[in-house]
Amino acid sequence: MGRKITVAVSTLNQWALDFEGNLARILQSILEAKDMGASYRTGPELEVSGYSCEDHFREPDTYLHSWEVLLEIMMSPICENMLVDVGMPVMHRNVAYNCRAAFFNRQLLLIRPKMAMCDDGNYRESRWFTAWTKSMQTEEFLLPRMISQHTGQQTVPFGDAVIATRDTCLGYEICEELWNVRSKHIEMSLAGVEVIVNGSGSYMELRKAHITSDLIRNASFKAGGAYLFSNLRGCDGQRVYFNGCSAIALNGELLARGQQFALQDVEVTLATIDLEEIRAYRVSLRSRCTAAASAVNYPRIHCDFEMSTHSDIFKTSTPPLHWPSHTPEEEIALGPACWLWDYLRRSGQGGFFLPLSGGIDSSSSATIVHSMCRQIVQAVQLGDAQVLHDIRKILADTEYTPDNAATLCNRLLVTCYMGSVNSSKETRRRAAQLANQLGSYHIEISIDLAVNALLGIFNAVTGLTPRFRTQGGCARQNLALQNIQSRLRMVLAYIFAQLMLWVRNRPGGLLVLGSANVDESLRGYLTKYDCSSADINPIGGISKTDLRRFLIYAKEKYNLPVLESIIEAPPTAELEPLQENGELQQTDEQDMGMTYDELSEYGRLRKQSFCGPYSMFCRLVATWKGDLSPKEVADKVKHFFRCYAINRHKMTVLTPSVHAESYSPDDNRFDHRPFLYRPNWSWQFKAIDDEVDKLQPIYTPSSMRPSSEDLLLSTQRSSRLDDSKHSSPLSSASGSASLDVGISTAAVPLAAAAAAAAAAPGLAKKPSGYSKVHVNVLGKIKDRTGIPV
Repeated sequence: MGRKITVAVSTLNQWALDFEGNLARILQSILEAKDMGASYRTGPELEVSGYSCEDHFREPDTYLHSWEVLLEIMMSPICENMLVDVGMPVMHRNVAYNCRAAFFNRQLLLIRPKMAMCDDGNYRESRWFTAWTKSMQTEEFLLPRMISQHTGQQTVPFGDAVIATRDTCLGYEICEELWNVRSKHIEMSLAGVEVIVNGSGSYMELRKAHITSDLIRNASFKAGGAYLFSNLRGCDGQRVYFNGCSAIALNGELLARGQQFALQDVEVTLATIDLEEIRAYRVSLRSRCTAAASAVNYPRIHCDFEMSTHSDIFKTSTPPLHWPSHTPEEEIALGPACWLWDYLRRSGQGGFFLPLSGGIDSSSSATIVHSMCRQIVQAVQLGDAQVLHDIRKILADTEYTPDNAATLCNRLLVTCYMGSVNSSKETRRRAAQLANQLGSYHIEISIDLAVNALLGIFNAVTGLTPRFRTQGGCARQNLALQNIQSRLRMVLAYIFAQLMLWVRNRPGGLLVLGSANVDESLRGYLTKYDCSSADINPIGGISKTDLRRFLIYAKEKYNLPVLESIIEAPPTAELEPLQENGELQQTDEQDMGMTYDELSEYGRLRKQSFCGPYSMFCRLVATWKGDLSPKEVADKVKHFFRCYAINRHKMTVLTPSVHAESYSPDDNRFDHRPFLYRPNWSWQFKAIDDEVDKLQPIYTPSSMRPSSEDLLLSTQRSSRLDDSKHSSPLSSASGSASLDVGISTAAVPLAAAAAAAAAAPGLAKKPSGYSKVHVNVLGKIKDRTGIPV
């Protein structure tokens, strides 16, 4: 009997309910695995139906068509003499389960249901499926007649069991079970299972790719054995991008790993494993052996098949590898670009239309499209026939072969600078230069005629003409005039998107791209139904801070020197009149009453740390202790939550964007909260005010706190005093003195500190960047009628 087995994990770009395409990609992965010498093939979660079928999992048709696909796979000669399992939904005794179906030579061996549902983040699995709770138990599953007619089987074991071949034993986890605190791989390994298999549907978030690899390695390190992880990749019809990274680990080391981002529909990753390495590793773990000796037996389904061969003595085992992770900037460049490609080729449209303002956000969207074009060219040059077929179909040109990213970008991306009398020459110039360097088809239009036409209609009806604030208008007039411009740009974007390919003598239309970042959505700093309203948004899940870093990376990576001036320019909507010298009157951070760095901090605390107003204040009063007083921190927190409450309704119509950030406010799936709030948060703000009242009297500004040298001299002086009635300032105030949170009870007399601050106001230093510029904002934020709240 041999001792080495070659196993394959598959990364598939499936599409919800595309049974024909899903079948073809599964068969292709099996064929590639077999051609490369694998005796076993596994694949990602729900690969037959597609993961994101959602409420279609309540339809009998979905289960019927899944069985039809499974039958096609089982009967295919490609699968002969190979152990295979696939992921599919199965209904057992009127309960829907997320399952792996394993078969060998046209005989079903086991249907293994998922035992832990994932219901956090973007996942809602319990809405459609139920977890199998009968640990180490199986039941007889009555097979559909179409299966029985071809296999001769009437039933198959259904439940928590493992498959024993002649030379080894395989067991299953499904996605969430790897993350679960009671992962099944521990019990299976103690019961002698040597190969753990996991079919997964794990999606991308910035800075999170390493987590899956760590879990796989740690699982095989702790329990010993091989761990096979298969994942989906791409956009299968939802806001997430499944990020591949299928991998094989052995005894705590990674042997093989697939790509995180790629345009390939099918990627097969192989490794050759020496089973004796597993056995030697496990027997050396003495505590594990003690636990295994008393472990409960797993139900075993026997398969008369050897995964190894008798002549494998010369076969080389796969050595460990080190796989570097992408930086966040690379993830932004590659992930959303791949998501755009999937959406474009599956939508049937001919490209993208992007309003390009010359700012960071729209420039990021344009650069991501350029990155997509680079990946298309690279894939075609590497011989990817599917990518070449798709790009020819999109461009309606059966002879075209892309060989240059800028040339391809010119055919796929139309950019448009929508200027007005409030636009500066600098933004117009930056937009034109970026379009030239990217290669996009660029046009410029003026929206002033349309704005004046709308104002003329309003004047004809009311006899009144609204004016900007700088021209004597009130807040309501000023806001209405800004919103007119924003919403007209959206209307113009759609008419140009529908007709620009007609202008260029090509069939079809263009998808309108949005460019509102995650921070602006969280704050509500956008106009409802303006240019943030689009078909899709590649940057809607990315923070302003990360976008700025991405453009710094793209400037060098893609040779786009104009990005330097775009990064350095202050973000502005350019919706209010310019100053007389032509310079900006309006900037985003002044409008918002907070910086983008602060906004990212609020977003992470609100979503990732589950902080309400009071908890957020308590966290930030310590974080910002060196820069802001408790009262100032309270004002900032209150301002954020008032803005958030007033603008939350905008999230109900947020343009679909690729999910990339764990504090996204996406109302559709990820961030389930009300969209009608009481904006004064009276009870919560009262709790903050009570805490401020306790902290403010004992707060000492950082500029007035004694240095460590002053404290040492003070202690030395007090130690020389013989009279016990004299004590060090540090030992006063009932013996409690804490400098840890920026509060000193007696180090400096408050009156003296106040006098010193008044005498030398310029000495205060703000090292961390949280300035007081936007502190006094309460009462300035207006509701939609312009009334302060």
